[in-house]
Amino acid sequence: MELITGISASSGALNAQRTRLDFIAQNIANANTTRGPDGRPFQRQIVTFESEFLRAQGAGAGSGLSTVRVSEVSTDPTPGQRVHDPGHPDADAKGMVTMPNVNIAHEMVDLITASRAYEANLSVVKNSRQMALKTLEIGR
Repeated sequence: MELITGISASSGALNAQRTRLDFIAQNIANANTTRGPDGRPFQRQIVTFESEFLRAQGAGAGSGLSTVRVSEVSTDPTPGQRVHDPGHPDADAKGMVTMPNVNIAHEMVDLITASRAYEANLSVVKNSRQMALKTLEIGR
């Protein structure tokens, strides 16, 4: 029997939110990258989560915990804004430059949301640990 069952579920969520934070940071860092390795403007990356069912050790087939994991990282298909800048090295014949499809304000909102979700899961882990320690004190 696992003493601290909530930590298993929260650790998966912590890993998923950390991955999300990494990709948000990558999106922000490349907000002005008009030419990537493929020669095209940077495309925003989106992290998608899915629920994962965990079986509790020693429990019956119908019981367990559910956590979150990253199911995929996809590219946002939204086209980037076109800006007139004839002096830009990536400008076409008409002087238009295709910018990345990254909206900094949207990324900042996602960053705050992911940070808060990470903090909430970390709080669950801390509280589970404290409850386990109190439980061990009762047994003395």
